[in-house]
Amino acid sequence: MTDQRMYVPSTPLPAPRTGVLTPFEPGTRTLEAGFQIAPQFKPLPADTVFDKDVAMQLRDGTTIHLDVFRPVGTEPVPVIVAWSPYGKAQGTSVSVMGVFGLVGIPNSEVSGLEKFEAPDPAYWVEHGYAICNVDIRGVVDSEGDSVLWDRQDGRDAYDVIEWLAEQDWCDGKVGMSGTSYLAVSQWFTAAEQPPHLVAINPWEGVSDVYRDLVMRGGMPDTGFAQQLQDGSFFGKNRKEDILSEVHAHPLMGPLWEDKIPDFDKITVPAYVVASYSNTLHTAGTFRAWRLMASTQKWLRIHNTQEWPDYYDQGNVEDLRRFFDHFLKGVDNGWETTPTVRYSVLDLEGGDEIAVPADSFPPEDATSTMYYLDARTRTLTTAAPEALAEASYAVAANPNAVSFLTRFDEETVLVGYPKAHLFVEARDADDMDLFVLVQKLDRWGTPLQAFTVPNQTAMAHDLTDHGATILRYKGSDGRLRVSARHLDEAQSTEDVPAHTFDRVERLTPGQVAEIEIDLFPVGLRFHAGEQLRFIISSRNLLGTLMPAIREYVGDNAGTHVVHTGGEHASYLQLPVRSAR
Repeated sequence: MTDQRMYVPSTPLPAPRTGVLTPFEPGTRTLEAGFQIAPQFKPLPADTVFDKDVAMQLRDGTTIHLDVFRPVGTEPVPVIVAWSPYGKAQGTSVSVMGVFGLVGIPNSEVSGLEKFEAPDPAYWVEHGYAICNVDIRGVVDSEGDSVLWDRQDGRDAYDVIEWLAEQDWCDGKVGMSGTSYLAVSQWFTAAEQPPHLVAINPWEGVSDVYRDLVMRGGMPDTGFAQQLQDGSFFGKNRKEDILSEVHAHPLMGPLWEDKIPDFDKITVPAYVVASYSNTLHTAGTFRAWRLMASTQKWLRIHNTQEWPDYYDQGNVEDLRRFFDHFLKGVDNGWETTPTVRYSVLDLEGGDEIAVPADSFPPEDATSTMYYLDARTRTLTTAAPEALAEASYAVAANPNAVSFLTRFDEETVLVGYPKAHLFVEARDADDMDLFVLVQKLDRWGTPLQAFTVPNQTAMAHDLTDHGATILRYKGSDGRLRVSARHLDEAQSTEDVPAHTFDRVERLTPGQVAEIEIDLFPVGLRFHAGEQLRFIISSRNLLGTLMPAIREYVGDNAGTHVVHTGGEHASYLQLPVRSAR
């Protein structure tokens, strides 16, 4: 295809993103046990060889640079690669320390030698692994133009992996690990099938740039994309201009298809970690888990936020069991680990974690239809016979309608919710719809829960509206109704998928039948508690992080939700059998 990517000039790494080791100083030195990069960080527990700013040439002649931390000695070891556009020395930067402070991770939990969102060399070198932090194409001192979540990432990482496997300190076995961008890069890399890539550990990550990052539900919600573009990919040349690409190519096409990994070609063992609460990564992580071809794949669904979960000591040990098994050949029983370990959120302090299952949703979860009744504003398991409608003016307050059901006995939802709705736009030819499944206590009070250790007054201020990665408020979904066309090849009974390759505007009086995928859930309702299903013209949760420009729905006129009879709108919920 003709390259449709667009670029803007990069800028040098700003001071807040600069770490102690950012200056370009190629060479090798040994960091002795007890070494601290700065007083607030964890000291190294073992002598560590540090190869800094090592030059490596990609297949097209582009030279990039990487840092390697490895054990002292002559015994070859496996290496774990961290791949992202965040400078490889940013672990000690003001920016990263600020992010860790925001979520409540003390700097003393890490050595500062780790790449942002990546494995900490302090731990892994002590246990016989090398860590390779890469400044990818176009970043900091590496040559070339950088791209954002692209198959080019996979090809470049292929070259780095095969180069690492040939180094005399490496035993030829390579793994990958990390959260967010570092997770996404693993989908692309594994799909290229580098011969020496043995295992991957994607820890929450987008798996479709169009559907997850820039056009979720067909809406041009580019606030985080702008932060990602403007706040990273610092270098000397050019960086991809994802914002201009969204404007120039608003429908699914070759540009965006190149930003979807080929999941059929991901065959290496994979330990995937997900959550229900990350409004950027949740849908993509579960999608990748479903679609990847690997016959050896494990899924753990935690109940917090990705960074505290990733650096939790128990979880690091669990990950080492995975890598010890596949990268070192240790017979440690990892293969008996349940295929799925999921959590059930309580939102009242009683979360259940590491629930074993053979699949997700678990086999004892049944998709159950809860029909909307506009007359009573309730959800019922029997479809109302009478036609009715509920409506709101998008410029009014409230610009939403909701429906309630009360559970008479303890009920647990585990799996994929979806909304099947009959909707109409009056005095408009399109609708941006936002939906939310919310838990209420027996008195009707909405229940929420922080996902991070930081629960200060400032954290409350940040999360009252927005900062969704810090506080969980329920399972949400969204859809621009003119983008309602379903992708029959990708859709399932539980998870609808849309093609996003056409615009089908509404005509006056037209009632459109639509399906909206909501984020997967693991949610417990005690007897007497309620579920509220909200349909609105406004963004119900706000942005995923503070200081991001919030998307405002492109709406006008009146939205109508039809229920009952031939317009039997329903919310489909995955109800787990009583245990």
